[in-house]
Amino acid sequence: MLRNETRFIREAKYYEKLDKQLVRCLLCPWKCLLDNTQTGLCNVRKNIDGKLYTLIYGLVSSVAIDPIEKKPLFHFYPGAPIFSISSVGCNFKCPWCQNWEISQVSPEKFPGEYMSPEDVVKTMKNYKVPFLAFTYNEPIIWYEYMYDTARLTSREGFKNVIVSNGHINIEPLDELIPYIHAANIDVKAFNPSTYLKIIRGKLEAVLDAIVEMKRKKIHVETTYLVIPGLNDTEDEFRKMTKWHLDNLGPETPLHLSRFYPMYKYSDKPSTPVETLEKLWSIAKEEGLFYVYIGNVPWHKGENTYCPFCGKLLIRRIGYDILEWNLDEENRCKYCGKKIHIIGNRWKKPS
Repeated sequence: MLRNETRFIREAKYYEKLDKQLVRCLLCPWKCLLDNTQTGLCNVRKNIDGKLYTLIYGLVSSVAIDPIEKKPLFHFYPGAPIFSISSVGCNFKCPWCQNWEISQVSPEKFPGEYMSPEDVVKTMKNYKVPFLAFTYNEPIIWYEYMYDTARLTSREGFKNVIVSNGHINIEPLDELIPYIHAANIDVKAFNPSTYLKIIRGKLEAVLDAIVEMKRKKIHVETTYLVIPGLNDTEDEFRKMTKWHLDNLGPETPLHLSRFYPMYKYSDKPSTPVETLEKLWSIAKEEGLFYVYIGNVPWHKGENTYCPFCGKLLIRRIGYDILEWNLDEENRCKYCGKKIHIIGNRWKKPS
C-alpha cells in the first residue's frame, strides 16, 4: 500500500482458489475472478500471490455520533444516538453517490486511520453510545472487519446496524446476521436494467438479501432515492411497493428520499416535492403502514401516523422528535393499537 502499512491487510473470508493463482471472490454477487495483483470491482479486495486479501481491515475514513434517524431508522429505538464508522470503497458505481469521495477511492490513496474492534468498543463505552452503525460507504466490502467488530460489540451488549446497498451473497450474510440487529437497505431502482447498466449491481440479489434479513428477524427499513427520469415512474414504483408489501409486510418502513445534484449527476434537477408526495400516496394506497419522505425538512411526510386510526403519533423535524403519542408499550394513545417499533423512545442516561 502507499503507506507501506500491513495492518490494514487481512486474508479475506469468502473466496475460492483456482488454477494458476486465480481466485474468485464469493462475498458479493459479482463473484469477481481475479488474477494475481488484480483488485475487485470494489477496489478493496485484492489477489496477492493466489490468495484474496482485504486492504481495509480497520481502515476508518469517518467517525461520528449521529441520531439514529439519520440512517434512516425511524422504528428502532427512536431518538437514540448511534456511533457511526465507515471505510472506503463500494461494490456499486452509483453516479449520484453523496459519499463518492470515500466510496469511489482506492485505499492506497486514502489517508485513513486504523481503529481496531477493541478501539470501537472502548470509544462507545467512553461516550456512552449504545448502538453502532457501519455506514457512509458500503459496509459489505468491509466484511472481515465488520464481522469481527460486530461480534465483539454484541458480546459487550451493544446493538449493531448496517446501512447498505444489500449486494451480498446469502452465505456470508447468514454468518453476519446473528450480530446485526437492524438494517436500512437502499433499493435504488426497481428495474434490473438500471441496476446492471448504471448502478453496476444485480437487483434480484439485493431483494433476496433483504428478504433473508427479514426472515432472520433483523429489523429492516428500506430507502428509495427518487431520481427524476431514472426511477420515478408510477409503474416502476408501484411494482416496488407491491414487492415490499408481499415480501416484507406492511409494517416494514419505507423511506422516500429526495435527490439532490451530486457527483456525476451534478447537472440533474432535484426531485420535485410533488413527485415524492405522489409516490408517498401510492405506497399508502398499496397498503404500507409507514411511509416517509426524507430530505424535505418540515414536511408532514417526516411524521409517523397510526395505520389504524390515522392520528399523528410521532412528529419530527429533520432528525428531532418534537411530539410523542405512544405509551410505554408503543401503543397508540388514541386507539390503543400496537405500533411496530423496536425499543422505547431513547432517554439519555442520567
